[in-house]
Amino acid sequence: MPAVDFGPGSGNVKEYPGNLTLYVTVTCMVAAMGGLIFGYDIGISGGVTSMDSFMKKFFPSVYRKEQEDSSTNQYCKFNSQTLTMFTSSLYLAALLSSLVASVVTRRLGRKLSMLFGGVLFCSGALINGFAQAVWMLILGRILLGFGVGFTNQSLPLYLSEMAPYKFRGSLNIGFQLSITIGILVANVRNYFFFEIKGGWGWRLSLGGAVVPALTITFGSLILPETPNSMVERGRNEEAKMSLKRIRGVEDVSEEFNDLVAASEASRMVEHPWRDLLQRKYRPQLTMAILIPFFQQLTGINVIMFYAPVLFKTIGFKSDASLMSAVITGVVNVGATLVSIYGVDKWGRRFLFLQGGTQMLICQIVVAACFGAKFGIQGDPGELLPKSCAIVVVLFICIYVAGFAWSWGPLGWLVPSEIFPLEIRSAAQSINVSVNMIFTFIIAQVFSTMLCQLKFGLFFFAFFVVVMTIFVYFFLPETKDIPIEAMVIVWKQHWFWSRFMTDVDYPGNGALGCDVI
Repeated sequence: MPAVDFGPGSGNVKEYPGNLTLYVTVTCMVAAMGGLIFGYDIGISGGVTSMDSFMKKFFPSVYRKEQEDSSTNQYCKFNSQTLTMFTSSLYLAALLSSLVASVVTRRLGRKLSMLFGGVLFCSGALINGFAQAVWMLILGRILLGFGVGFTNQSLPLYLSEMAPYKFRGSLNIGFQLSITIGILVANVRNYFFFEIKGGWGWRLSLGGAVVPALTITFGSLILPETPNSMVERGRNEEAKMSLKRIRGVEDVSEEFNDLVAASEASRMVEHPWRDLLQRKYRPQLTMAILIPFFQQLTGINVIMFYAPVLFKTIGFKSDASLMSAVITGVVNVGATLVSIYGVDKWGRRFLFLQGGTQMLICQIVVAACFGAKFGIQGDPGELLPKSCAIVVVLFICIYVAGFAWSWGPLGWLVPSEIFPLEIRSAAQSINVSVNMIFTFIIAQVFSTMLCQLKFGLFFFAFFVVVMTIFVYFFLPETKDIPIEAMVIVWKQHWFWSRFMTDVDYPGNGALGCDVI
């Protein structure tokens, strides 16, 4: 699906001039490293809760329940609301901070939002590393959440705005790649710190979050602001010079004029939150809500938060469960590289549909193994047979791979590239907020769900079916469409076009291409 010429009466294919320069590649790589803080936290929280020293100090009742009663229902042995609050408090804080971050991102720029995020995350990491009581853990997690809210608000927008449109998918997915690397690093650290004598390895695991926090903090100080943000704040000449450097060519008038036109439309919007409810923004608002909603209901965070706990539940020892989490982390990184390679070649829809099918099959197999091992009552019985344990780990890895090249990166990429400039910050805030509120809910109720639903926990498979059908019928392909010209995919969609009757093509021109 090519980009198109939006000039009056024209139906010719056009491309903004520009190259994938070393400057923009390095810039996007540095910015994408902000995903490390989110990924590191996802990986670290489940790992430390499998460390006996950590559990004895902060959650002694859960530790005693696990150690003293070998007949305990295997689905219920980690059921503690205080324990899950330790994990999930971060995501509630991220939800709240993303609302503030949308204003900062729009009025003060993407860079400042990244800086705030890095500083807040660093503060939370230090408090957690030196924690002496549960309240310190939760306070640290809340500060970590504030940091995640700011960075997840600004980074996907920053990457989509900086990247040449033909490479937007690959460069934006660098954010998800950093998340997966953060998860892997956290899992590896958990595995080695578990072996430290004296039981203080968990402090290194939690305090180690300072490293990715400092990375994005200092990175935000040296990165350039996006031309889109400069134009939005009236710095047109500076924006044009920056655009020339980013694209590596002198003639950027077409793209720059589109940015200025989008900015002028943006300035006419005094209340972007209220304007989001207008009929013409219905397609974008729907995607801003449903894509992150579906992303969390794939069940991936259940696997990533609690992989060590899950593996422990099915019979692995503590160190073996941590190693299994490392293995899934390696798969996560490798599969994300596949997405980086294919997203701008195969398109977003293909990866969504293929990944959804793959995840569905894996969830059914894993649920069947849980049921075969523990039955309805969660009877621990003997250890999981080695053959069945291998099957569980194998299919969890295949499941993680399916997510990592589909809903993982695309759940951040697609929302960040479809919003018009005038509602972009507000809509991205909704995207982050929905993502975080459902991450919070799932993290908070997971252990209770595991206890009450038994192996039926993998009801997530039902939502995978629903989201795959939704993508097939309602999500248009956005590959090869300039970010400020994305209106075309909605105007030519079989369903969403009915909401776009009052919206013109950029330049009021005709269009000469087909959109799925």
